[in-house]
Amino acid sequence: METAIGVLVPQFKAYAGRDGSSDTLSRDEFQKLVKSELSSFVKNAGDPAAIDQLMSSLDKNNDGELSFLEFWQLIGHLASKRGGLSQ
Repeated sequence: METAIGVLVPQFKAYAGRDGSSDTLSRDEFQKLVKSELSSFVKNAGDPAAIDQLMSSLDKNNDGELSFLEFWQLIGHLASKRGGLSQ
């Protein structure tokens, strides 16, 4: 698990830092991250409408960006689904 965290946090910051702030993912940064890093896990990763819908479902404070904790919801969901764990 330590290895997973050691990969997830720097990857998040690398994508988030592309527009200046390494604390949040903009919509474009989120789309690039999902398309590059999660395309086999996220159906329609290349579809802008699907990305908008996914981002909207994760953006709990409706600020148009994803904090790491908001993004983490997606990781938890994907890990649960991949591992066959109940929701």
